[in-house]
Amino acid sequence: MPDIRPAVGSSALVLNATYEPLCVVSVRRATILVLTAKAECVSDGDGLLHSAHRTLPVPSVVRLTRYVKVPYRTHVGLSRRAVFARDGGRCAYCRGSAETIDHVFPRSRGGLHAWENVVAACAKCNHSKGDKTPAELGWRLHAAPAAPRGVAWRVLGHRTPDPRWADWLDLPTPVDAEAA
Repeated sequence: MPDIRPAVGSSALVLNATYEPLCVVSVRRATILVLTAKAECVSDGDGLLHSAHRTLPVPSVVRLTRYVKVPYRTHVGLSRRAVFARDGGRCAYCRGSAETIDHVFPRSRGGLHAWENVVAACAKCNHSKGDKTPAELGWRLHAAPAAPRGVAWRVLGHRTPDPRWADWLDLPTPVDAEAA
């Protein structure tokens, strides 16, 4: 068995036989899938794994050899970390650094704990807003809150993706971001 020690970026993207992203697993699990011929390495990561008889590159992306039918959740789970990731760690009201989450329509007045009603906020804005709506204060949101969509959110959730996974997750590349 290869010597598999956790390293920086010690996770691998798993693709279905059709190159559809399925999930993220540890490098150890990805290596075992490759060694048992249940998957093939599509993209190598950093470093090598050594055993008594073999040396393998660390897998970054693996593709299953057989198609797996997977029922997907229709929604992304709502969590504090996911809200910060969706909003880029910025306050929805002043665009400062976010420290808390805020319910746009306060829960004390019947607001729901849902993607469309939760935003990241700085402590100052959250405290100033209290149990009022932004309209009552004359504030406006920089972007309407909505549930995240796309393959990357379904597969990764709030995790930061490895740049080597961009081709399979339809992530914007730095060139695309400048053009937009």
